[in-house]
Amino acid sequence: MPATSSPAAATLDVAAIRARFPALRRTHAGLPVAYFDGPGGTQVPAEVAAAMQDYLLHHNANTHWAFPTSEETDRLLAEARAALADYLGAGPDEIAFGANMTTLTFHLARALGRGWGPGDEVIVTELDHHANVAPWQAVARERGITLRWLAVDPATGELDLAQLERMLTPAVRLLAIGAASNALGTVTDVGRAARLARAAGALSFVDAVHFAAHGKVDAATIGCDFLACSSYKFYGPHLGILYGRRALVATLDLPKLMPAPDTAPERLETGTQNHEGIVGARAAVEFIASLGQGPDRRSRLDDAGRRLHGAGQALVERLWDGLSAISGVRLYGPPPSRPRTPTLSFSVADVPCERVARHLATRGVFASHGDFYATTVVERLGRAADGVVRAGCACYTTPDEVDRLVAAIAELGRGR
Repeated sequence: MPATSSPAAATLDVAAIRARFPALRRTHAGLPVAYFDGPGGTQVPAEVAAAMQDYLLHHNANTHWAFPTSEETDRLLAEARAALADYLGAGPDEIAFGANMTTLTFHLARALGRGWGPGDEVIVTELDHHANVAPWQAVARERGITLRWLAVDPATGELDLAQLERMLTPAVRLLAIGAASNALGTVTDVGRAARLARAAGALSFVDAVHFAAHGKVDAATIGCDFLACSSYKFYGPHLGILYGRRALVATLDLPKLMPAPDTAPERLETGTQNHEGIVGARAAVEFIASLGQGPDRRSRLDDAGRRLHGAGQALVERLWDGLSAISGVRLYGPPPSRPRTPTLSFSVADVPCERVARHLATRGVFASHGDFYATTVVERLGRAADGVVRAGCACYTTPDEVDRLVAAIAELGRGR
């Protein structure tokens, strides 16, 4: 049984975790670096890099041939599919790999769009990263379908799912929605959204890129038809991963080479894959599983997800409270009392966001600024010209690092 019966049992040993990340030994301006740029890509534990190096140096080959390194590659890729299936709550033959989530989504959107035309509709949201908007916009241009937007409330950073229910008419073919906002940290009830879509006869596509590092992902429980994520957001290499419901993938009109496999999941993949990246993604899943307890990998991942959520909640509460106390700082998105990830965006009055980020860097705190491709929601916040500053906590973030960030912002505020 996972050891989750008491608060103490559900914690993370952050010191032990940090020892596994060589990047955390880096210093800048004479200070240890505090990485708050995880929403744009987390740091990588040593075992992930070691797995990729081992593959390249000792097993490197193309697939499906009758010699040892090719057979070893086949086995390693199969093991990676099984690991990612456990991570996403799916079957191994429902897991496809690609260059990144954006490329996979464009590929899938074109396949789905071949069966759509004028009069059909796709719903996207103002809260999402544009990787879950632009592919559907392309289908709208190519096939003459109508794109409809589910609005975000700028005051809360949340979507209104009651409005979604009203939008789901028989004309809707697909709902494209994010599990969590990479800009604001907002967590959306995508399970409810997928149920609403299915009841209306529509498919659902969930962007889980930002959410995947911060809690349990379970495509089967969500009930979505497709779900995508990227391993570089959960301690792995740059790689896109796509879950597709088995029966549905078999029916897709996918562009492919004639002799390429025509069975799921390989029919979703084009060309020779990034084998070392796939091996690294499996190692990232094993790293996350090592943070939990349980009799099997899926149980350990579930327990790790609960621990990660609990640790992130404590950190984002500390960050929110600290920044809220500074004059001139404005926070965006839901408060810690609402469903959210430990990613927080803010601005400082009269200080451009790039200057804020550069000031933080002089204090050894690395945080990002801009719109993070979540262009529409940043526009709705009235921040199109300058963007926001984003600080994301990861499994290796400490309370002291949060305090360093808050102190640096307070220092900047005093100098306005």
